[in-house]
Amino acid sequence: MADNSGKEPDGLRSTRWFAPDDLRSFGHRSRMMQLGYSEADYLGKPVIGVLSTWSELNTCHSHFPERVKDVKRGVSQVGGFAVEMPALSVDESYIKPTSMLYRNMLAMETEEMIRAHPLDGVVLMGGCDKTTPGLVMGAISAGVPMIYLPAGPMLRGNYAGKVLGSGSDAWKYWDERRAGNITDEEWIGIQGGIARSAGTCMTMGTAATMMAIADALGLTLPGASSIPAVDSGHQRMSADCGRRIVEMVREDLTPDRIITGASVRNAAIVAMATGCSTNAVVHLIAMARRAGVPLTLDDLDSLGRETPLLANIRPSGKGYLMEDFFYAGGLRALMKQIAARLDTSCMTVTGKSLGENLEGAEG
Repeated sequence: MADNSGKEPDGLRSTRWFAPDDLRSFGHRSRMMQLGYSEADYLGKPVIGVLSTWSELNTCHSHFPERVKDVKRGVSQVGGFAVEMPALSVDESYIKPTSMLYRNMLAMETEEMIRAHPLDGVVLMGGCDKTTPGLVMGAISAGVPMIYLPAGPMLRGNYAGKVLGSGSDAWKYWDERRAGNITDEEWIGIQGGIARSAGTCMTMGTAATMMAIADALGLTLPGASSIPAVDSGHQRMSADCGRRIVEMVREDLTPDRIITGASVRNAAIVAMATGCSTNAVVHLIAMARRAGVPLTLDDLDSLGRETPLLANIRPSGKGYLMEDFFYAGGLRALMKQIAARLDTSCMTVTGKSLGENLEGAEG
């Protein structure tokens, strides 16, 4: 958790780097000038780290360079100073033997990047399977105000009038190809149509599950996890994240006030109601315990037995994908349906309770 004992009178952690009239701070200010900034750009303003897990091989996050611009626009609009900081791009598509080996590496990098730099708050940009828990775990330990910006799902897959789900239909059509029921031309068509835009897998796989869990924990703007990556609403949400994190710094709204036993239980219930990936068990327990919440397998088993499955999304459901879920109201609508099972008094990054965030949602 954050050590607030060293805070400056203005409440900004970054002041320790930039404000003192000493040789060390002279060096920090000199390097900012080297970057082309004047003191008016950053001194006395909340310094916001925009931690982006983008790379040219991470297809889930290929839109992040543009979203960083949206976040920085929002930060500057409300008097903050934003800096982009690249974090380990853990992607599911290419990393061998498994990206799971790198989740904790991302968590360590995130924590140390925040601790070591003059950051007052952070926007965490992730979405591909292990990036959500990795970023969140690191930020929990660092303890500064944080908001999670989910990459969002890609658009529905399509080939020859058939709706395709990435991460699920590949297995089905591979079996068809092995059986000789699909031509080379059809196989190439499926290959190009199964993942046709920026964003994470549009099934309720690990990526969508973990983004929903972050949303249910109160770490995202309400319903942010459901917005398709290429929808213009995703751009607006990104700018909103930039504006909100500056306010969170001024409110000193830190993760320990948001991630509690009650909010973790909410997240587990919501995950079960979505027909979540089984990997939710591994990652939610790790995130909870990083926050000091003793979540167990028995706890998840108990919640799973009493929570209804509401979301008809592949692979647990039939026919529908995350884009359809978004059009049907997204995660806010689902949470509204099960609000009686949730602790709606939990604090969220909005500075409001979960219950207040669900007001107006179509349940």
